[in-house]
Amino acid sequence: MKKVYFKTFGCRTNLYDSQVMMSSLQEYEITENEEEADLIVINSCTVTNGADSHVRSYIGHVEKSSEAKIFLTGCGAHTKGEKLLEEKRVHGVFGQSEKQKIDFMLSQEKPFYNPGDLNHIDDLIVDDFVGKSRAFIKIQEGCNFRCSYCIIPHVRGDARSMDESRILEQISRLALNGFGEFVLTGTNVGSYGHSSGTSIAKLMKKMSQIRGVRRIRLGSVEPIQITDEFKEILDEPWLERHLHIALQHTSPTMLKLMNRRNVYKQDRELFEFLSTKGYAIGTDFITGHPGESEAIWNEAMQNARALPLTHLHAFTYSKRDGTPSATMKPEVNGKVASERLHELEHLINEKNIAFREAFKGELDVLIESQKEGLFQGFDQHFNKVSVKSDEDLVGNWIKIQNYEVRGDGNYAQL
Repeated sequence: MKKVYFKTFGCRTNLYDSQVMMSSLQEYEITENEEEADLIVINSCTVTNGADSHVRSYIGHVEKSSEAKIFLTGCGAHTKGEKLLEEKRVHGVFGQSEKQKIDFMLSQEKPFYNPGDLNHIDDLIVDDFVGKSRAFIKIQEGCNFRCSYCIIPHVRGDARSMDESRILEQISRLALNGFGEFVLTGTNVGSYGHSSGTSIAKLMKKMSQIRGVRRIRLGSVEPIQITDEFKEILDEPWLERHLHIALQHTSPTMLKLMNRRNVYKQDRELFEFLSTKGYAIGTDFITGHPGESEAIWNEAMQNARALPLTHLHAFTYSKRDGTPSATMKPEVNGKVASERLHELEHLINEKNIAFREAFKGELDVLIESQKEGLFQGFDQHFNKVSVKSDEDLVGNWIKIQNYEVRGDGNYAQL
């Protein structure tokens, strides 16, 4: 059997999609060693220019070090696939809707481009995750929001939800296989069930009743998706005490330019409420979007200081052809955008340390890996924890009372 290596870039949705491909393989063998692969499948991300560059750089690395045949899928298949095929840098390109046909795709002798369709919904039941302690569950695909800067609706399509019974069956199987933490993923997770009379809160309640489910984590949700119904589950023990709520900016002027649906005043009220509930709160943020003047940036930083944020997933603005932001003026100098990014990162890092120092409770940690003599995992607030132990802890849940707060995470010795 020929060996296939999967290289995944980008979000948790891509991690799930890679697992679907692995679960669908029949005629090939999966390898976790890139050097022994006969074929390499790159599950790409195209959310920023940097994401595109990482994919191109990886292709260059493979070209220099391997004779493996390269296939491209993921979001980048729709934006960069044809060009990479024309340049003969990849053998085949296929869209997300074709991933369950992975055997057929990999068997093609002639170079090909098959973008598939943007209305596809996965129906495969995934019952294992290669090399993972947590299980990633894709519950929806696509997005109905049309933020000015974002290319994702053009490569993932409109929002559509997976069948609830299939989601619950998948979780039941994974729980039987020893998984206790489940991460719900999708393009716009909080929109789950919007057209079928259900909701993300209802789904999580049903998940929590499955034996073996210990902790449920959410991907990024929008502020308007933290509804009254959602607030009713905030005290449930199975819900991770960390929510990632996408703001993208904290200046009201910039939010309008970005065609965002959130309003800073309401965002602040929501975040303060969640903070009183003991939640760590993360957000997405873009610096350097066209029109971000010095005055707007100063206002944004003043507003960010007032928010009880603990985690940050931030980028400098990246022009995506075909989006409204791509033609907006004035543009912001790249160096200025980077400086603003670092200023924001420094602020949120300090807020994270303060949050960890103020927390006096017990850490509930799922150990995921071992690196440089330390076992590593994440606690209920999605903070990194490193543990020194003579026992093999990978895959175990541990409770930690005594630990040291450091800049890059919490440290403990058992």
